[in-house]
Amino acid sequence: MFRFRCSSILVLFSMLFLAACTPKQPPSTRVIIDNCLVGCPLGGSNQTLTREAYSLNNNGNTYFANWVAYKITKTSQASNRPRNWKQDPALPATDTLAPAAWTGANAALAIDRGHQAPLVALGGTVDWESLNYLSNITPQKSALNQGAWARLEDKERQLANREDISAVYTVTGPLFERDLGGLPAMPNARLPSGYWKVIFIGAGPDSGKYSAFIMDQNLPRSANFCDYQVTVDSIERKTNYFLRIWPALPTEISRRIKSQPGTLAKDEMGCR
Repeated sequence: MFRFRCSSILVLFSMLFLAACTPKQPPSTRVIIDNCLVGCPLGGSNQTLTREAYSLNNNGNTYFANWVAYKITKTSQASNRPRNWKQDPALPATDTLAPAAWTGANAALAIDRGHQAPLVALGGTVDWESLNYLSNITPQKSALNQGAWARLEDKERQLANREDISAVYTVTGPLFERDLGGLPAMPNARLPSGYWKVIFIGAGPDSGKYSAFIMDQNLPRSANFCDYQVTVDSIERKTNYFLRIWPALPTEISRRIKSQPGTLAKDEMGCR
């Protein structure tokens, strides 16, 4: 009986000693992802990916994303990130492009690999390398990619860096309204005819400011993005209501603000 009590005491002492010496686990550092503050677009395919850098809905027929949504903050940005193109490992290989598909595109068509979720604006995220997955890339004419589209992306970052703005929310995607041919190494990968982008700041487009844009693939390098403002519902119509933008908004509010040009570009981005 004495031996049993001593053994029990020794076991209890050992357990207490181990508990005292075991390092405490750090609190959870799980990142809360809110790339779509008022809901990611509805419609498209069942291939939706959610990453810290962006959320994306892939189209296995076009090989490009139906839409890409992202959130720019002061800490999400980083410059000089390398462009290491890769096939998206989270998608079926038959539904997205590999680097070889882009062979000769720039020389033959003056085409850039255009990031839909921008590399500089989101290069500070943990999974920034996923920005170079070809699911996030579309063939943009160099004049557009380095011209009006790049200047609009500059304005997004400028907004995010203001002290009075905590985040800039954007959703963007391609349009296929006419046939511009395909990539030389993969003719089935057709060039988009243009691109759309919807931006808002604040707690939501209903209480903050928003603007929407459509730019044609063949815009000259000197084009001014301010000249290509549209309503959100015009973007939905051009996708044949394939997508529904801002689905979490109440129906009446959504209908009202989607039918009106936003004021973000005029009030905050230097447009007249």
